[in-house]
Amino acid sequence: MTLPHRQWALARAIVDKAGADGLMVAAAESCTGGLVGGAITSVPGSSAVFDRGFVTYSNEAKSELLGVPADLIAHYGAVSGEVAQAMAAGAFDRSRADVAVAITGVAGPGGGAAEKPVGLVWFGLAVSGESPRAERRVFSHGDRDFVRMRATDVALALLLEGLGRVTP
Repeated sequence: MTLPHRQWALARAIVDKAGADGLMVAAAESCTGGLVGGAITSVPGSSAVFDRGFVTYSNEAKSELLGVPADLIAHYGAVSGEVAQAMAAGAFDRSRADVAVAITGVAGPGGGAAEKPVGLVWFGLAVSGESPRAERRVFSHGDRDFVRMRATDVALALLLEGLGRVTP
């Protein structure tokens, strides 16, 4: 798989940093469908640092695989900060990771609404010793592939940031 340069550089930095510090990472992905895990595992040596990836595209998968409460999804919607945080916490709790990232969004071209437009992506980050947090981004100037690629970039950058906060 040929990655865009930015993704390759971020994935390489994740593998190098996690490997040097003896840390593990995990990813819970919805709209990116495994692109984060694919980017990391394209780097030689990733098997020492990438514990697992969860592709939880459906709401049922978010609940069954990550333990996201169905009532949380029903109340806030799958594309929300609350669900992104719960996804990250679930990936963290269901893996050996020191840092876990989660991605849930509206990649388009359909499925958007005024309050949740196409291009809206929520990210969750769970770091050992910290409460999970969420970040919101809107990638409004591109097609489905653009949204998915930018979401992958942000998720990789968040993983690298999280690794920098873990005490090895």
